[in-house]
Amino acid sequence: MPLFRSLSCPSHSAARRHCLRAVGAGILLLAGCSSPGTAPREGRLPLFAPQHLVKSDIDRFAEAHQQRIFMSLRRLAEKLYRRNPREWRKIGVDGVDTAVARIFDGNHGWRFEELGYRRDIDALQIAFQPEYPGDRVTAFIVGLSSMVQTAFGNKVEFYLLDELDAQRIYNAARNVEIAAWKLASARDASGQPLLLSNEIGEVTNLSFEREFGRIIGQLEVLSDVLEEKTERAVTRVVQNMATAVFLPVR
Repeated sequence: MPLFRSLSCPSHSAARRHCLRAVGAGILLLAGCSSPGTAPREGRLPLFAPQHLVKSDIDRFAEAHQQRIFMSLRRLAEKLYRRNPREWRKIGVDGVDTAVARIFDGNHGWRFEELGYRRDIDALQIAFQPEYPGDRVTAFIVGLSSMVQTAFGNKVEFYLLDELDAQRIYNAARNVEIAAWKLASARDASGQPLLLSNEIGEVTNLSFEREFGRIIGQLEVLSDVLEEKTERAVTRVVQNMATAVFLPVR
């Protein structure tokens, strides 16, 4: 039995149309009252929040996974800034927390002036340009986060009339894999990493790899569930990481 009872409409055609219009009006009203900002808000709605009337179990499932993904993205940003303090100093902030908040807590729609207002893969690619003089962590995290958000239809809340695309969510998982590989392998002209991340040696640090794994796992599970729900088969792709190309998410 579901935790919350979703709103159902009668089978009679005229009554059903009237009910669906009412549901749609409720969705628009609830969406208009929300102020999601850039990233999905953390935490769950109260047990008896009115939004539950126009959310299915899949909607709540997607929201929970999206929240966990962005928690991991935020941790990745913090880890990258701590390993690469020169990057947050480039943007003139007073520390890691401020730099991370600048990315996730603003209402900028993932468009930053220093990135030419580019987002998604276009922004992500900037982080791997050896000649780029700006903050590579911002470029990497903004590109990765906005790419994931695009795969979610640029929504932070989901209602009965919303549809998520399993293929786009699957493609986002593959893109995260490619981005993680590029992060670990990208070098400047002298052979030094463009950004420090995992470290293997006397002190082993694989925390970045684990965080990427969490994001990929959340996306894959959601894609599998959506594939089963919609009965639309996902085309699975196998690429060589050294020559892999980012997949479309829109």
